[in-house]
Amino acid sequence: MQKPVLRRLGAVLSWQFVVIAALSAGVLLGTTEARASWSPDPALRKAEKRYNRSTSARERLAAWHDLLQGGHRLTEREQLEAVNHGINRLVRFEDDSAVWQRRDYWATPLETLARGAGDCEDFALAKYFSLLQLGVPRDRLRLVYAKALDLNQAHMVLVWQGAPDTEPLVLDNLTDGILPVSQRPDLVLRYAFDTRALYALEDGEVRRIGDSAELPAWRRLLARAEQEGLAR
Repeated sequence: MQKPVLRRLGAVLSWQFVVIAALSAGVLLGTTEARASWSPDPALRKAEKRYNRSTSARERLAAWHDLLQGGHRLTEREQLEAVNHGINRLVRFEDDSAVWQRRDYWATPLETLARGAGDCEDFALAKYFSLLQLGVPRDRLRLVYAKALDLNQAHMVLVWQGAPDTEPLVLDNLTDGILPVSQRPDLVLRYAFDTRALYALEDGEVRRIGDSAELPAWRRLLARAEQEGLAR
């Protein structure tokens, strides 16, 4: 994507946003990746050193640790349910201006859980990284930019699609229920991205409009997540 187009897109999205991958069309899934083996312990040890003054932060991080440890014994669908409900329970909604004193900030899961608060993209990102740590293949997950019609505002969710011929499921901080895209008429899905590219959904068609590496907020987030020892 050309730089002027990227800038215009960033202005429209307001967050330089991530977003959807062929959701109802089911076109953008690649080959399934091997499930990775990962332990949350090194990342949590780093977080505990950073946030050791806060008892509530330690408790939330310990709960996340338990969620990930127990999640390895679950089926993939059960992992979706556990992570969606767990993150929704551990994090309260607050705007970035209140949590980070910034207009926009994409937090890592450890940052979000330590603060115990975040906006919709922080919920979605925490769920995304949690599922990666549990071994859910990266090519089944998409971060999705939408308009929440009931709220009349921009919104971000995580979408999981098990296979190209199956309907994607939506993980959302607005509800613990995980529903197919077709059962979320309150959401208008607009854009998507994954680790490879940024896509637009227009008239039921999926169009690649750039490289997700060109999104500064995403690059910075991935760099911090890697420093924290999170799988990506």
